[in-house]
Amino acid sequence: MEIENVLFAFGLTLFAGLSTGIGSALAFFTKRTNTRFLAFSLGLSAGVMIYVSMVEIFFKAQEALQADLGERMGAWVTVVSFFLGILGVMLIDKFVPSHENPHEMHRIEEIRGRAGELGQEHSLMRMGILTALAIAIHNFPEGIATFMAAVQDPRLGVPIAVAIAIHNIPEGIAVSVPIYYATGSRRKAFNYSFLSGVSEPIGALLAWLVLAPFLSGALFGVIFASVAGIMVFISVDQLLPAARKYGEHHVSIYGLVIGMMIMAVSLLLFI
Repeated sequence: MEIENVLFAFGLTLFAGLSTGIGSALAFFTKRTNTRFLAFSLGLSAGVMIYVSMVEIFFKAQEALQADLGERMGAWVTVVSFFLGILGVMLIDKFVPSHENPHEMHRIEEIRGRAGELGQEHSLMRMGILTALAIAIHNFPEGIATFMAAVQDPRLGVPIAVAIAIHNIPEGIAVSVPIYYATGSRRKAFNYSFLSGVSEPIGALLAWLVLAPFLSGALFGVIFASVAGIMVFISVDQLLPAARKYGEHHVSIYGLVIGMMIMAVSLLLFI
């Protein structure tokens, strides 16, 4: 790994993870959710992640594995690694209680309404902290995925980091609003929201410290195929359902198609 690529990948992962702070700021200064914009943005993120995973990352992983393991075995290991990536994220979702799952998206005004109904500082604080913890757990594999993609190919890293960042903005809202209503402190709410994204660069750091020393063609292929699986699952399980939850189904699909087009053109420009 070239040190310039490593630093660049860390920077992208840091940007993607700490974008939860953007969601926190929006929650304080926006009275209502712009559902059309958010649905479009989430669809765009899903389009970028699905296209780059299935068209670029998956086949790069397959090439690396076939070079090391042979054509047939390499193809099988690629497929198995892809689904193991999906399985890993599914297990994380399974062990995070559904009522605290940060990927159940809500409007800003809806979260504020729930906060007003609860009216108990302890309950609100617990809601915010558990949501922050859940987001941190979910962001960990996303950090590994963003870092590994960016360090291998910086041209893939930028759109993936932006897609993850957009995905993290509603999560920042879900953390900051209940904590703000519990404490009355915007600083505390922002800090918790901001810190919930730190697990993403921590995932990147772990990938570099643990995986990088042993990185070979075969290991790279396994990791890259798993990254593709992680991003496809995030897209179909979290981003697209979240976009539809805002009641803008067609807008989210337009975003999905445009995200794919943007990713396709950017890949062609850098061939």
